[in-house]
Formats: sequence, structure tokens, C-alpha cells
Amino acid sequence: MAIESWLMDMDGVLVHEAEALPGADRWLARLRELGLPFLLLTNNSIFTRRDLAARLRASGLDVPEESIWTSASATARFLETQRPNGTAFVVGESGISTQLYQAGYTLTDNDPDYVVLGETRTYSFERITQAIRLIAGGARFIATNPDPTGPSPSGPLPATGSVAALITRATGVEPYFVGKPNPLMMRSALNALEAHSETTAMIGDRMDTDIVAGLEAGMETILVLSGVTTREEAERFPYRPSRIVDSVADLVDDL
Repeated sequence: MAIESWLMDMDGVLVHEAEALPGADRWLARLRELGLPFLLLTNNSIFTRRDLAARLRASGLDVPEESIWTSASATARFLETQRPNGTAFVVGESGISTQLYQAGYTLTDNDPDYVVLGETRTYSFERITQAIRLIAGGARFIATNPDPTGPSPSGPLPATGSVAALITRATGVEPYFVGKPNPLMMRSALNALEAHSETTAMIGDRMDTDIVAGLEAGMETILVLSGVTTREEAERFPYRPSRIVDSVADLVDDL
């Protein structure tokens, strides 16, 4: 079936750190020219969608905030459907706290419905300790994404998955991860786009998050080699993407 909507990862697909990847601007321009709806998906829950749109503009890519879907967006949507107008204790940055607030949640450290763990570059020992005590006291444990590390110019950084493991070791409680590779994030993105999986493609640079999530959500999947995965590494996985291309520049003429 013809692809009518597009989901795509950001890092490794459109940008590398603060630089746009070759062909990314032409790819986005072609989608807009044809009027094809798209969403950029990221497990990064540090920044708000507005922040990410500004960062993309600084790299030369014009993407409105409405076309960005983060693990924080998906987490807030999920909690809104589970317990409307609930309460949460948040370990994270403005990306997750803003989304929860907009979803009608009250942020509190007094007997919250949920402890929500997002990504941050300044993890507080005091807040992690408070999270452990609240979970031990009965709060439900949610994490925006399972990524154990994140990239930086100096090398890998501990990310949400690593801190979640610390809290789990202290409490014996496993979190529910909302972000990729959970198909829930893909379904929430499809709903936000008002699209159907049968006519939507997922573009990513990671087999263990982007591609498997797209496959499990029933979408066509395209692996780009402009990020962290090589063609040889992709062959080691028990599942395969629908296509493998060097970068999104190779997709421009296919539309």
C-alpha cells in the first residue's frame, strides 16, 4: 500500500548532535511539498517540543513543534487515559513536567499516584531517594524510556534506563516504560497524526528501538545507516526492516 504518513526518529536520521545530516532538509521539504503528514519521534524527554523545534531550527531544519512527538508526550497521553487529573512526582526536566501539567496532572511529593522518571543531566540524589520511598509506599512507577545511555560530544551518558535500574534495585519494582520500543508510543503517535499503521512508515537508525517498535506496530520500517547502526550489525538481529538505505536523502526521489 502507498505510504501516506511518515514517522521518523530525530538523532541519526535528521540530525547528529547539533548538525543537520545531509539531505534532511530536502527530505522534509519534499514531504511538505506533497502535503504528506509526518511526526518526528524521540525518546528524549529532557526538552519540550518547543525547545526541540528551536534546536532543529538552529541546525537549519524548520519543523513546527506540533510535528514533534517525544516520550514525554506519549507518557503524558498514557497517564491521561489511565488516571485523568491524577498526581505525579517527577524526576526529570521541563520536557516531562510540562507535558504532565498540560495533561491535567498535579505535580506533588505527597502520596502521588505515580512516580514518573524522565531523562535529565542533573539527577538529584535527594529526588531519587524520594522516588524510592514513594514507590516503596505504593506509588506506581513509570519511566519515559528504557535507553540506558545517551550520546554527548564527550561520550555516553547514563540515561533513564540506568537510573530506573537503580530505583528498581532499591525497591524491587519494575517501571512501565512508555517510550520506544514500546508500541504504545507508536500508537500514540499514529493517533496524534490521525494515521493508520498500514499506510505509515517508520524511519530510524536503531534496530532495537525504532525498527522493532515500527514492526510491532504494523508499519513499514526503513533503517538508515546515517546513525549508529551498520548494515552488518542490522543482519545480526532476528527481525529485518522493510528497507535499508544510506540516509533519508535516498528516499526523496521515491516519493
